[in-house]
Amino acid sequence: MVILSYLLVGLVSGMASGFLGIGGGAIMIPALVFLFGLTQHQAQGTTLAVLLPPVFLLAVWKYYSAGNVHVKMALIIAVGFVVGTYFGANFAQTVPDENLRKFFGVFLVIIGIRMFL
Repeated sequence: MVILSYLLVGLVSGMASGFLGIGGGAIMIPALVFLFGLTQHQAQGTTLAVLLPPVFLLAVWKYYSAGNVHVKMALIIAVGFVVGTYFGANFAQTVPDENLRKFFGVFLVIIGIRMFL
């Protein structure tokens, strides 16, 4: 049953990611924290591990095949992203779990309001 629950979180997150370009942060992290009892740090680390292979293999290929990927832009952003994730992950380890969870929630609310307006 636990494996089925994990698959369901992955399925919903994958559908949201493919449809809206979200999933890891907006769906997987809250699900891992609230449904499976992971700490915020564990949820973020697990989500990052989940996203690497499927995002590239399936979703990116579909968008690329449809002409919806700016390859040069993506490669340049990826360099900054790699560096940024390293420093961001290091910094996250120094923030208490409760504070990290609150920051994540505020971030989602701000983004949600901005997208709505």
